[in-house]
Amino acid sequence: MLFDVITIFPEFFTSILEHGVLKRGSAGGQVEIRIHDLRDSTDDRHHTVDDRPFGGGPGMVFKPEPLFRAVETLKAAALVEPARVVLLTPQGRLLTQAVAEELSRENHVVLISARYEGVDERVAEHLATDEISIGNYVLAGGELAAAVVMEAVTRLLPGVLGNEESAGQDSFAEVGNAEAGGILDCPHYTRPADLRGWKVPEVLLSGNHEEIRRWRRRQALEKTWRKRPELLERASLSEEDREMFEEIKHAATEPRL
Repeated sequence: MLFDVITIFPEFFTSILEHGVLKRGSAGGQVEIRIHDLRDSTDDRHHTVDDRPFGGGPGMVFKPEPLFRAVETLKAAALVEPARVVLLTPQGRLLTQAVAEELSRENHVVLISARYEGVDERVAEHLATDEISIGNYVLAGGELAAAVVMEAVTRLLPGVLGNEESAGQDSFAEVGNAEAGGILDCPHYTRPADLRGWKVPEVLLSGNHEEIRRWRRRQALEKTWRKRPELLERASLSEEDREMFEEIKHAATEPRL
């Protein structure tokens, strides 16, 4: 998979690409990440990428011409035209696990990292094929958002994590239920089995794989019910899940002696 990132701060990505999932994916050949300085696509001696908004108002707006030129240059040089030209903006659709999985099936994605007051609306209307937000808040620029998108997608590519089951067991990664958002992951424990009197649940030490599976599923359902109940409203639960959920709710309403 190829990511092309357009930014005015290419140096921002230097450290990010040298660590973790993105480094592993690049080293293993599952992903190629190329960073492009938007100022290289300007045609004036000052390399101007922004200007004041028509109609007045605070801040500066990214000019459309450099962005169009940058993306069109990438398209002309690519063997396969980018499947997605993604504008990272608070106005975009929210990045979810389902969106990350959707992007992971593409061969080539261009990410546009804007700054200041945003970009000329014609970029969104006529250049970008998708708009994505990483949350309901505003950042100073799209570079962090681009890094989040690339990591969320890269870790889903076959071979990147090493353990193929790992990504499928994450919170929000319910098999067959990605569009619904999935449910939260179950609790995890490791050595020591006893820390200051806080002991690992006995079932995890039992070696009984079926009991461990049921315990983990029940814990995941209970955690989701307590922390993110709205996810359960959209989740496709099995008959076993529903029985567990009824037991969880019943136990929560029983009076304590």
